Amino acid sequence: MDFLKLAQSRHSIRSFTSEKVSQDNILNLLKAAQSAPSAGNCQPWHFFVVYDTSVKTSVADATGKHRAFIITAPVLIVVCADISRNEARYGERGKTFYCIQDTAAAIQNILLCAKDLGLGTCWCGNFNENAVSEVLSLPADRRPVAIIPVGYPENDLPATTSRKPLDEIATFIGANDHLT
Repeated sequence: MDFLKLAQSRHSIRSFTSEKVSQDNILNLLKAAQSAPSAGNCQPWHFFVVYDTSVKTSVADATGKHRAFIITAPVLIVVCADISRNEARYGERGKTFYCIQDTAAAIQNILLCAKDLGLGTCWCGNFNENAVSEVLSLPADRRPVAIIPVGYPENDLPATTSRKPLDEIATFIGANDHLT
C-alpha cells in the first residue's frame, strides 16, 4: 500500500476479534515507534505492552466510559513520556512540550504500522493519568500519554469520518500556486 492510501485508510477501531496478536507484530509496532523523530534525539518514550487481563482492566478503568472496548483488545500499548530525558537537555520546554511531541510522533508510527499489518488500533487519550501511573507503578518522571488497544478489527469498514478540505486547514505564504 502506498503511504498516502495507508494514512487515509487508518481509522480508530473499537471492536476487536479474540485473535491473539503475534509477538513479531508487537515488536514491529515498537520498532516503528522507536523510529519516530524526537527533539535532540532524546527518544523520551517508554512502552508498556499489556497482555495481562487484570492489568488491562485496571488501565481501562482509568478511561471511564471507554472501558468496555479497551478491555476487548488482546493487547494494550501504554505510551509514556520519560520527562527527564527531554528536561535534562531542554529544561521546562523539554518537560512540558517536546516530550509530548516526541511521544505523539511515536504513537502515530504505531497506528500506521498497525494498519499496514492488518491490525486495528485506537489512540485513547481521555484517561486519568494518576490512575494509569498507579496501575503501572510509574516513577514521577514518567507520564502516560496514550493508551492504544491493539488487535484484529472485528469489522474494518472504511472510515465514516470526513476530513476538512485543505483550503480550510492550510495557508500558503509566498506561493505562486494555491489550492483550487
